Amino acid sequence: MKYVKCISLFIVYPLLVLGIGFYVGVKSSRFFYPGETLKEDAGFPQEASGAGNGQKAPTGLEGEAAPEEAQQNRSAEDEGPGPAEEEAEDMAEVMVSADTLCVDTKYVLEETDVLHHTVVETTWRLPDKYVGMNREQFLQAMEVYEAFPPLSELERGFVGLEVLSFSRERVVVRMDYKFVQPSSSFYLAAYDNEVIVYLDDRKTVYIETDISLDSLPAHLQQNIIDMMWIRDEEELYSFLENYSS
Repeated sequence: MKYVKCISLFIVYPLLVLGIGFYVGVKSSRFFYPGETLKEDAGFPQEASGAGNGQKAPTGLEGEAAPEEAQQNRSAEDEGPGPAEEEAEDMAEVMVSADTLCVDTKYVLEETDVLHHTVVETTWRLPDKYVGMNREQFLQAMEVYEAFPPLSELERGFVGLEVLSFSRERVVVRMDYKFVQPSSSFYLAAYDNEVIVYLDDRKTVYIETDISLDSLPAHLQQNIIDMMWIRDEEELYSFLENYSS
């Protein structure tokens, strides 16, 4: 009987110690890690093993952001250009459709003899300096040309011009001339410090010389400034031969 009691005590005592140890362990775990215990009690799943290494567990939110952005981009494209873009397009169309001269514009000149009332029409390539001009700019350029014509035009008897029509396809300018007529006498005059020859009307340029006014004797210089009369062609060509360089 004593032997049985010893065996019982030997078995019961370790079991009791083990039970007390297990109870104390559970209580201490709940005391030191209450959050983990609550998760386990509530049935929450444990975090992925990589989360403890600083890696973020996938939630699915980042994967959903890309389709939403793509959908927004598609919606913006479907809406078409905004007000600013539409205004810029309208302005570009107006600029293109405006009547401005281009390299393909036909430049038509009507040279009119105002004395004999004859007209010669010729079509030329538009001068580069007029390319890109609108109507107002071209009219202003023609006004300047009429006020300060080249000397070569004066020699031909240019007296004026008029713009008859203006469009992107075709511009027509009428040039009026009193063409040089034979003359029995002439006048020498100074223009830009050079000697020029007028017909007897004192307006129509007959010859543009390369004789510098400063290269002539003083008395000739003053006579030419006052418009020196030359009796005929023989006297004129004699003067030119003597003083031309």
